[in-house]
Amino acid sequence: MPRATTTTTLLLLLLAGLCGSTLGQYNEEEDLAWLQYYLRQSRVSSYNYVPYYEEESPAYAYSYPSATDTEPEPEPEPQQAAPWRCPQECDCPPTFSSAMYCDTRHLRYLPFVPSRMKYVYFQNNLVTSIQEGAFDNATELEWLALHNNQISSEKVGKRVFGKLQRLERLYMNNNNLTRLPGPLPRSLRELHLSYNHISKVPPSALEGLENLTALYLSHNFIFEMGASLKGLKSLILADLSYNNLRKVPDGLPASLEQLYLEYNYINAIPDDYFQVSPRLLYVRMSHNSLTNQGLSSNTFNSSSILELDLSYNRLQKIPRVNTNLENLYLQGNQINEFSISSFCSVVDVVNYSRLQVLRLDGNEIKRNAVPPDAPLCLRRATVIEI
Repeated sequence: MPRATTTTTLLLLLLAGLCGSTLGQYNEEEDLAWLQYYLRQSRVSSYNYVPYYEEESPAYAYSYPSATDTEPEPEPEPQQAAPWRCPQECDCPPTFSSAMYCDTRHLRYLPFVPSRMKYVYFQNNLVTSIQEGAFDNATELEWLALHNNQISSEKVGKRVFGKLQRLERLYMNNNNLTRLPGPLPRSLRELHLSYNHISKVPPSALEGLENLTALYLSHNFIFEMGASLKGLKSLILADLSYNNLRKVPDGLPASLEQLYLEYNYINAIPDDYFQVSPRLLYVRMSHNSLTNQGLSSNTFNSSSILELDLSYNRLQKIPRVNTNLENLYLQGNQINEFSISSFCSVVDVVNYSRLQVLRLDGNEIKRNAVPPDAPLCLRRATVIEI
């Protein structure tokens, strides 16, 4: 036998022995499990983990009721998954057993949610409705992501979130909602409803949400807020930008720190409006219709505010601000004079403004109109644009 052939034969026998010893460590059932695992591992996934299913089973889907008044013909009920089983439409990583990823899969319905789940992601799908009782089994939910779908208010169950007494974050931005879903659980801390078609927020819509810290309602068509924010005792951030508001919301919470109202149609602010919120730090009201006639002398004289954005309004004079203010944006108005009394009621060595950034560009002020005592009053300013 030629030497090359002998060498090849020996190598083949050695490899066969190694493979035999390796495969011999598994019984028939384990071999099959390994093969199923390998096939699942080769699937394409949008996440960097291995999709894992405790047991393969037919997909579970809700049977949505017909739009007509007549009841549909009875159909065989789908085989319900065990409370711990992950639906085939989704991924439940073994290293994060309380999370279920069903996002970006062209789903038109919400699959069964196992009872152990705390974090469920349904975003970036084609879901149009949420059936009553859809989450009755998942009472441990803390995060629920439903953004970037096609959900309309008419197709959301009236008590669909009623049993989620541990829910903290609800994401429903980028849908077709015309009103706030509800009632919402009192445990809620963040509510994301931006980029919808909501036009009004009645006080009852947010009633009882005393744990809510962040409310996102930007890019809607809201023309009235009333006093719907008043009862939100823990609210820190309220984003109402890019709406159709003609007036500011009534009764700000005392806990509020950030208020965003830019890109609305607000033309006036009541006297002492911000005084009820002693923790307020950031106020943004650019791109509105504010005039000096709609402001009192104390409107912005709040010692807590650090940043105030009034750019692109209709102001003709610099409004009076507190000496603690650090950033003031007034560009794009109709201001024609530099009034140092707006920043310092008394100008001396002891009394001065903490202002660091002042923008007055895009107004009618001339550079030589800056008063001589401005450097003394604005001694901390590092940026002044005129």
